[in-house]
Amino acid sequence: MTDADDLRRRTAELLAAHPPATTDRLEFLRARFDAGLAWVHFPRGLGGLDAPRSLQAVVDAELEAAGAPDNDPGRIGIGLGMAAPTILRFGTDEQKQRFLRPLWTGEEVWCQLFSEPGAGSDLAALATRAVREGGAEAGSGGDWIVDGQKVWTSSAHLARWAILIARTDPDVPKHRGISYFVCDMTDPGVEVRPLRQITGEAEFNEVFLTGVRIPDAHRLGAVGEGWKVARTTLMNERVAIGGARTPREGGMIGIAAAGWRARPELRTHDLHQRLLKLWVEAEVARLTGERLRQQLSPTLNSVRAGGAPMGQPGPEGSGMKLAFARLAQEISGWEVEFLAEDGLTYDDWTMRRPDGVDFTGREAGYRYLRAKGNSIEGGTSEVLLNIVAERVLGLPPEPRTDKDVAWKDLPR
Repeated sequence: MTDADDLRRRTAELLAAHPPATTDRLEFLRARFDAGLAWVHFPRGLGGLDAPRSLQAVVDAELEAAGAPDNDPGRIGIGLGMAAPTILRFGTDEQKQRFLRPLWTGEEVWCQLFSEPGAGSDLAALATRAVREGGAEAGSGGDWIVDGQKVWTSSAHLARWAILIARTDPDVPKHRGISYFVCDMTDPGVEVRPLRQITGEAEFNEVFLTGVRIPDAHRLGAVGEGWKVARTTLMNERVAIGGARTPREGGMIGIAAAGWRARPELRTHDLHQRLLKLWVEAEVARLTGERLRQQLSPTLNSVRAGGAPMGQPGPEGSGMKLAFARLAQEISGWEVEFLAEDGLTYDDWTMRRPDGVDFTGREAGYRYLRAKGNSIEGGTSEVLLNIVAERVLGLPPEPRTDKDVAWKDLPR
């Protein structure tokens, strides 16, 4: 059983063999992955040591103290938080060996081709089609030809690979006719167009797929079971967005509190009361996130009370993402109001295509504008409220008239 002392020993051996000061960054990251210190809860040989997830903090602290490079998680967050856990759970041995190492080291950036212009909150209504070359009678193997449009695709302009869901059977109800693929973003049939946002930037994109050829070897899960695979991605996405580890008074609430201490001339009683309330709520969310990470620490063979496997996020992550979106919007709104006219400044409206989102390294105006998207991306707050109500609180689901209707017969 790997424990904290064993991880410290392994980390020391890595640092001795690959001193950060004299080792190429990519070489160091590859060596870290091969030593099982990338994500310690992953299996041996895939960047991990089958250790509890909670022990990752031990490795990270040792490496940070030694000045070791990280893998720029903000730039490759979709790969780390969404693609990797899905590949680990549903991928073949060949897929795991091919994709996980360059994903973690950042050599290959990933994006997510899920939402569509007509399938956002109702994601299972997606219309992008994947047709097996030669027809259904072709059997297993061969290629799939994909045609459709995706939207709100973060990092598509940087990505080498994408996780993609597409309709492979229009004759069955919408949730049952979807399959899940890994799409090569360099395919000539993939066209990426920028979507300029309220911030002036274009971190999002729309993606057009025209005759994109995907080998059957790049399918994750069985044909027609893509919704099951996608749910794993979505639950991990919500934990990645709402459950990131932060120190006390870290993130946006830390910036707000620092501004309060630095600008006493702007203080009012009402702003003070609101800041105290937000500080407490941010701390509650932080501790709840820590509790959720502890729930994910046991082995993948354990099962939680509701039937979902331990080690895999359940619907609780939707509650974390809900809290994150609300707090980000309320804190950024408080900050703009506190700073008065200074809160309205914004450095540059030039059209840019950034590598990622930086909530804490920019000015208040950027945070206020960018936070507006938090209640949409990664699952709308309205959808997540339904998930919490039905799957956490056990309330009866809303009536659905489309559950047993073939997708092709649904009104659009």
